[in-house]
Amino acid sequence: MPLYKSQPIKIYNSLSSEKENFTPINEGNIGMYVCGPTVYSNVHLGNVRTFMSFDVIYRYFLHLGYKVRYIRNITDVGHIVDDVDDGEDKIAKKAKLEQLEPMEIVQRYTVDFHNVLKAYNFLPPSIEPTATGHIIEQIEIVKKIIAKGIGYESNGSVYFDVVKFNETNNYGKLSGRNIEDMLANTRDTDGQSDKRNHQDFALWKKAEPEHIMRWPSPWSDGFPGWHLECTAMSTKYLGNHFDIHGGGMDLKFPHHECEIAQNEACTGEEPVNYWMHANMLTLNGKKMSKSTGNNILPSEIYSGGSPFLTKAFSASVARFFMLQAHYRSNLDFTNDAILAAEKGFYRLMEAVESLKNISFATSNTTSIDIKTWKQNCYDAMNDDFNTPILIAHLFEGVRFVNVLKENKETITVEDLLDFSTTMNAFVFDVLGLEDEKSAANNNDKLEGVVEMLIKMRKQARDNKDFAMSDQIRDQLLVLGIQLKDGKEGTTFSI
Repeated sequence: MPLYKSQPIKIYNSLSSEKENFTPINEGNIGMYVCGPTVYSNVHLGNVRTFMSFDVIYRYFLHLGYKVRYIRNITDVGHIVDDVDDGEDKIAKKAKLEQLEPMEIVQRYTVDFHNVLKAYNFLPPSIEPTATGHIIEQIEIVKKIIAKGIGYESNGSVYFDVVKFNETNNYGKLSGRNIEDMLANTRDTDGQSDKRNHQDFALWKKAEPEHIMRWPSPWSDGFPGWHLECTAMSTKYLGNHFDIHGGGMDLKFPHHECEIAQNEACTGEEPVNYWMHANMLTLNGKKMSKSTGNNILPSEIYSGGSPFLTKAFSASVARFFMLQAHYRSNLDFTNDAILAAEKGFYRLMEAVESLKNISFATSNTTSIDIKTWKQNCYDAMNDDFNTPILIAHLFEGVRFVNVLKENKETITVEDLLDFSTTMNAFVFDVLGLEDEKSAANNNDKLEGVVEMLIKMRKQARDNKDFAMSDQIRDQLLVLGIQLKDGKEGTTFSI
């Protein structure tokens, strides 16, 4: 029987502002969409925290035995500067500044995004679609919205009529905004805008002559609005009605509010059952900002190249630090806080290593309550993925390890196996932490073995046994290890 049958989950739904029992649309299967990065600059640490929250959620679903289709998109067109409907696309603007093709900007920062997430031990999503790869789908959605009388064309651009939509729907229900209040607080633009109402948002924008990124459409050569891509890609891969949509708290309005409106205008039904939003990461009590210099790049954590840090920290320590706060809570990053997290991280890893070595004797009886402890770990994650409470229970597990090592408590072989398996599952599989000392030791052992084989290969060549020399080289290549012969000798790369 899969674990999810005995471990019911509650999720805080931003739409209802309440914790709700989680029931997937199709039993045993979950469709989850998370808004990905706009790839016009290096991913920042706050982005990493948001994506990490959903990485842990994804990991826990997999641990419980769910089959998950996890979609996380790449925004490579359509995101206007300052999140408004007028102005330059962020990627096109960066391309002009650096005198590069827009897709060069996209490639550079998509690679950076993937490298950072790999360093922080993220699982890849099931599908990672791009906005530019789904222009046709976005145009078809615009056609449907126009046909429903909710979209209108104006000077080559197409806008979503929020006031018209609100006659039969509730625009603002996710963010708690009232359309009448929004209209009352709007200043008259004296006809300077192509929009009927200030709150209307762009579905398709006509490209000015100097605009680099453009595609043909029934209305103009242009590009899609920012909100449209997520509607197109989520529905294409998850259907018109799916389980979970996530993102940062800053996306609740207008991005996610507009997504709901677009979906409902097209299908007439609620698109998502559970809306989830991760909170901000601040630095020394202030908002992270490149313009003010109050910012740390994810790579500066492990390179030690930031003036805000007294030393370098491993990516796994930074991951552990972030998971010590609930994903819906604000988290402040400071040098003192990550120093404290590092101590806790190594205490946890030392305990896990002790369990691996089983350096204490087993008994015919167990004097510690492993069953209750184990369920407490599950209860923490079942309560809206409460990682700080889970970590507190894991440190209770650390205490168990210490008293067992000191022979102050007893444990049976069966309970020891259950205890060890549970600790490893939550530390490595669910939280996604890595035992760096063990990894470093494994790397050292690997290097030693490869160097030994290189010496054996050299000896074979000196003896003119070229068949053996080639066999060693080819077998290593099959294992993903490439030998390189040079003037200074033979080196290898993985």
